[in-house]
Amino acid sequence: MTVKDILDAIQSKDATSADFAAIPLPESYRAITVHKDETEMFAGLETRDKDPRKSIHLDEVPVPELGPGEALVAVMASSVNYNSVWTSIFEPVSTFAFLERYGKLSPLTKRHDLPYHIIGSDLAGVVLRTGPGVNAWQPGDEVVAHCLSVELESPDGHDDTMLDPEQRIWGFETNFGGLAEIALVKTNQLMPKPKHLTWEEAAAPGLVNSTAYRQLVSRNGAAMKQGDNVLIWGASGGLGSYATQFALAGGANPICVVSSPQKAEICRSMGAEAIIDRNAEGYKFWKDEHTQDPKEWKRFGKRIRELTGGEDIDIVFEHPGRETFGASVYVTRKGGTITTCASTSGYMHEYDNRYLWMSLKRIIGSHFANYREAYEANRLIAKGKIHPTLSKTYSLEETGQAAYDVHRNLHQGKVGVLCLAPEEGLGVRDEEMRARHIDAINRFRNV
Repeated sequence: MTVKDILDAIQSKDATSADFAAIPLPESYRAITVHKDETEMFAGLETRDKDPRKSIHLDEVPVPELGPGEALVAVMASSVNYNSVWTSIFEPVSTFAFLERYGKLSPLTKRHDLPYHIIGSDLAGVVLRTGPGVNAWQPGDEVVAHCLSVELESPDGHDDTMLDPEQRIWGFETNFGGLAEIALVKTNQLMPKPKHLTWEEAAAPGLVNSTAYRQLVSRNGAAMKQGDNVLIWGASGGLGSYATQFALAGGANPICVVSSPQKAEICRSMGAEAIIDRNAEGYKFWKDEHTQDPKEWKRFGKRIRELTGGEDIDIVFEHPGRETFGASVYVTRKGGTITTCASTSGYMHEYDNRYLWMSLKRIIGSHFANYREAYEANRLIAKGKIHPTLSKTYSLEETGQAAYDVHRNLHQGKVGVLCLAPEEGLGVRDEEMRARHIDAINRFRNV
């Protein structure tokens, strides 16, 4: 039995749950991996010079054992997130340290501690098998997966699962991720696939959409409300494109920071009006590697007030980190909020604390999303309130190039990867709804 038989069943349209359950699992499948014996291959190189195309492999790997509360999913499509870039360049640490630690938890988690790491934190596909104790999902169900993996054996995670001591990001801190023909997930990661989207479109929002929802909308993040002025860094990028949509859909006023006229135009097409092209306007928040320039913070703040009718920022949607954080803290209004979920330009943030403590501002750390937040974010996709920002799709063989493009910021929105899907455009179950939203769905493809 091969994965082709699985693909034939998915494409047949009339295959039943019993039919999927009766398909024998293949012994192996193709997956995107990094190798443990190559973790030092970029030693001595600057981050920018580390090339994911050299470290990412397409391997044939054995199908993992299925445990209680888990599912094996035939992956039709996935996407590349920045955590896949970090994995591929072994920064800030090798992810094999995560797998080793997870492997010590139990005999079942020992499966994850392997000399190869199957990466990827998004998927859209079809359930093949479920383990003992699973009732909500059946073979043949069309699903997407969020990337929160938790054990929930501690009380800490039962109010907010992101606080579970054994909280991990699937495909980054666990093995058997979504950039593969088959993936292993916990079934509480599964959510219904939006019916009006193709496989590659449905796979694209997962990680970034949920992350933006918690960071901006949820009470665990900034708790955005109508009328808020929201500064969004990288507003046309993987995260920022969803933050911009959430701000607009929620009655807030996004101030979109971009780095090119093309990216500015994408924001306008989403409905944003207040846009700052930081390259065109020449903002340089650092005089040199060690010294920030408060005059540039002030110039930036003045520009923001020109766009808001004299108002300051209520919420900063932060993810660049070191390069922008000093400016973010400065421009936030008294009592305002800076939410941060990443540090793509560097982890060691520096800011003038006088502007934080004396103006009663808050910095909130935000990481991915709990199951409820991920579900709500996916529900908004399924209802056509928020749309995928897919700009380009690669084959599984081209994943290294896709990760390189994300690493070098050569992309717009999100880049997808076809896994089992033989071509783009498959998997749509509600053509009527799709037709109503087709311009928004294709927004990032058309630039």
